[in-house]
Formats: sequence, C-alpha cells, structure tokens
Amino acid sequence: MIVVMKPGATEEMVQAMVKRVEEMGLKAHVIVGEERTVIAAAGIKRDSHQEELESCAEVEKVVPIVAAYKVASKETKPEPTVVKTRDLTIGGSHVGVIAGPCSVESEEQILQVAHQVKAAGATGLRGGAFKPRTSPYSFQGMKEDGLKLLALAREETGLAVVTEVMTPHHVDLLCQYADVLQIGARNMQNYHLLQAVGETRLPVLLKRGPAASIEEFLLAAEYILDQGNQQVILCERGIRTFETHTRFTLPLATVPYLHERTHLPVVIDPSHGTGVASLVPPMCAAAIAAGCDGLILEVHPDPSRAMSDGAQSLTPQAFAETMETCRKVAAALGKELG
Repeated sequence: MIVVMKPGATEEMVQAMVKRVEEMGLKAHVIVGEERTVIAAAGIKRDSHQEELESCAEVEKVVPIVAAYKVASKETKPEPTVVKTRDLTIGGSHVGVIAGPCSVESEEQILQVAHQVKAAGATGLRGGAFKPRTSPYSFQGMKEDGLKLLALAREETGLAVVTEVMTPHHVDLLCQYADVLQIGARNMQNYHLLQAVGETRLPVLLKRGPAASIEEFLLAAEYILDQGNQQVILCERGIRTFETHTRFTLPLATVPYLHERTHLPVVIDPSHGTGVASLVPPMCAAAIAAGCDGLILEVHPDPSRAMSDGAQSLTPQAFAETMETCRKVAAALGKELG
C-alpha cells in the first residue's frame, strides 16, 4: 500500500505513521516527493489495514500497489529518481557518462585512461578490481591493489569510481574505495549480495541478467530498495538471444518501458550489449535518443593488449569522438551530457 500523507504533514506525523505501519507487521519506506510525503507499506496486508490507516487524520488516502515491485514502482514515487555522487549525475536533465577499462591492469593504464575520459567529458570512472570470469584461468583482477589504483585515479581526476562487488563479504572493503557499487549481470539474482549493498548508502548500479525478464530485473532492484537504499541505477547490458552477430542483443526499448513503470534511472551499456567496438558509438547515440539517463562504456588505451574485453573497448580517441556525437543528440533532447 501507499500511504499518502496530507500536504504539510510534519516529520513527527510521518514518523508516527511509520510506527503504526510497522506495528501492523508491514515494512515502511518513507519517500519524500516534491509536493508531499508518502509511505510505502510492504508486506502481507489485510483488508482492515487500509481502512485503519485511512481513518488517520494526517492521511490523505491509501492506495494499493498493483506492481509486484513495490518501492521501485512509479505508483509509489511518480517523480524520477536522480542519483548524484561527486560530479556524476544520472537522471533528470543529465546523461551521466561512466567510462574506463574493463579491468584495472596497472597504475599507468588506469591513470592514463582516467585523464583521457575526463578530458572528453566523462564524470565517472569504471574499472574492475574483482573480475567474474567464465574461466578460472582468466585474469581475475588486481583485487584490493586495483581498488587503491582506482582511488588514486579519483584523487587525480575527481571522477566518481564505479566498480563491481561480487560477494557480500567484499562490500565493506569496496565501500572504502568506491563511489558506486556495481552488481554484475551474473549476480543480479544473488539476493544475499543485493541485501548487503542495500544496507549501505552508496549508489548501486544493477545490471540486468542476460536471461532476466524486466519484472525479475525490477524485483532484484526491490531487494536493494527494501533495505533502505534508495540510490539504485538500472543498467541494461543486453540479453542472450539466438543472434550471433553481436555478443548480446541490446534492447533499447527497455529504456522507455522502464521509464513508464519505475522512477529509477536507466543506464545503457553498449560495450557488453554489442561486444563489438565499432557498434558502440552508434548505439550510444541511439540510447540517448531513446531517453537513457546514462552510459557506461569500456575504454582502453590499447584495446589489442587489454587483459579482458578488448574487442568491445573504445580507444580514447574513439571515445572522445563518440562523446561529441552524443552531446549533440543530448542537446537536441534538452539534456546535458556528462
């Protein structure tokens, strides 16, 4: 249910209503909107709950939430959520751009690419320190040493660090270094991990699993929101289909579809979505035209020597050219890139 408080409801009134909702055995999520405050009451409700809450003087109305995903639903919060950390803004009139290598490989590599993507207009730096790889013999990342290098790159450039967390027991470690915690596609339904990042207050970038439906994707986001972390970013990175000309199939219809159903911002990953560097720039422009709130791209100073995902990585020059094109598309829509 959504408990809509009357205009002018005080903080004391809101907290009293939260207590009342919790006494019913429901979980209360306070969402402060532009005009009024609402309380999303999640859990198993009885018919008497709605009547009891509607009888309270400070309550305007109580509305049942139809969607399976309660807190992520636009029914709960009509205004779009905007996520901000350092200079990275995702949502609203901003198209945030996160760029960097798939993996942190060395100090020289990460500092070089950080300065180059910053100069081209990126406001977030991606880079994997812990890497989930299909083969146990592939490069697994530099781990904490890689996190330290990301922090050094942030110190020199001011870019917000976006890096992947793979297990719940890594969450505290990554919180010491990261500005945004990324949940990779393989972990989209790792519910213990989702709950662990939900207990933090760092923004979380959640990638869609390659075989996940939109409802499964939003319910995964709900696990994070249900723990009280409202800073969730949805990332479409492509789904597995019968096609072989690209690594995955990148469904850009996801963007407007999600905007119709959720208040959460939507980021597109055309690097993983295509797996082909030459296809990344046009898909970036198309994603912005479709209304995405951000892009996350792989950029490497020498893709042919990359330790992972070189085939889908842009060179710094190609990234700068892509940014110029995307800036024009964003401006046509009244948005600011980066």
